[in-house]
Amino acid sequence: MRLAPDGSSYLTSSSRRDQTEALFSLKSYHVSEELGFILPDPLEELPPYYQPWMDIALRIPELAQSHELRSRINKMPLLSSNFLQKHKELRLAHLALSMMTMGYVWEEGEKDTVEILPCSLAVPYWEVSQRLGLPPIITHADAVLANWKRKDPDGPFNMENLKLLVSLPGGESARGFFLVTLLVELAGVPAVKNIPTVINGVRCGDTEAVARGLEIISRSIEDMTDALKLMQVHVDPSVFYGIMRIYLSGWKDNPCMPKGLVYEGVQTAPMRYSGGSAAQSSLLHCFDELLGVKHEPKSASFLIYMRDYMPPLHKKLINDISLQPSLRSFVQQQDRKDLNNVFDLCVKKLLALRSYHINVVSRFIAVPAARARQLRDQNHNSDGEMISRAPTALEERGTGGSSIMSFLKTVRDQTKDTLLPEASREIKHHS
Repeated sequence: MRLAPDGSSYLTSSSRRDQTEALFSLKSYHVSEELGFILPDPLEELPPYYQPWMDIALRIPELAQSHELRSRINKMPLLSSNFLQKHKELRLAHLALSMMTMGYVWEEGEKDTVEILPCSLAVPYWEVSQRLGLPPIITHADAVLANWKRKDPDGPFNMENLKLLVSLPGGESARGFFLVTLLVELAGVPAVKNIPTVINGVRCGDTEAVARGLEIISRSIEDMTDALKLMQVHVDPSVFYGIMRIYLSGWKDNPCMPKGLVYEGVQTAPMRYSGGSAAQSSLLHCFDELLGVKHEPKSASFLIYMRDYMPPLHKKLINDISLQPSLRSFVQQQDRKDLNNVFDLCVKKLLALRSYHINVVSRFIAVPAARARQLRDQNHNSDGEMISRAPTALEERGTGGSSIMSFLKTVRDQTKDTLLPEASREIKHHS
């Protein structure tokens, strides 16, 4: 047994032996061989008893547009969640109740939010959330991971053959936003599948396995960036900023709802939850833990908090990766140029993905926010009416509650610091 520079241990090649029992595996984490963190073949229907939920959930965009959503939910019967037995039933119920809750709270925008979520929605939503280990607010696990179906069951997993199960206002841009994000998740599947290869290679001192796994991970991260580029094809920035974004907003760190939201029939004190956020995707958390990306305290605190918005087994996977022997220390100790290069390639691909994400956020949030401020200052909203309707409280913040651009740039810079010393010096020299 040999110690890495950080005090963790791994086996030398001479002391390798049958480690079958100790091998790191994805089997116990609800990770699909084909789809990674995506829920395979989500249900489209709940048992007939829950039809009152689905009747509303499937019509959220039109009911919100006609300002009838709140009144329909107020008349909804209080249904027991006890007849939901299977995991996929609970996931569809959580998706439907999440979408209804976001529609109910934000139907009239930031000027007329509600303080109480009615009992008929709040109680079953709370119960389903407790059973899944998810919060009672929309999450990435709902809106993206469990919100899809193939039009042709035997057809490809692409934009043309995918549809949402439940949507929010925003038309084709809403569809594009959630499904492109789903394709980013899909592109990350080879990377997730090869995390155990790298971890077990480090444990056993198998440099070839580590290099092979890292090569696949780097290509997969590059494919994620390519998938993210579809956002500019399928999502209109003015629709995202002016219509959709508020429906993803939470009631924590949001000036529109400083007290939070009372879940009637659950407890009398208001509760505060963050809205949907890309930081709730388990992919980047896994890569950070594997590669040893160390975030500064404020960013790290937010990212760790976001793990409470993930399915519990996905959160456990991230934590378990963090407990493995240090990959970065292993690579440094081997002192092999090919291994150093493939490790740094992985970090550079992750850096490129985060840099492109900043570009996307600028295009879909920062630029429309500046335009909205300009329109307000000029006291007119003709050509930019959609943008000017967007909530002012979110202009500098993400729907998850973070100060978005400064947060993303800090996270990117911390990723850069993970490069091995020689590569880090090269990047600083070129920049």
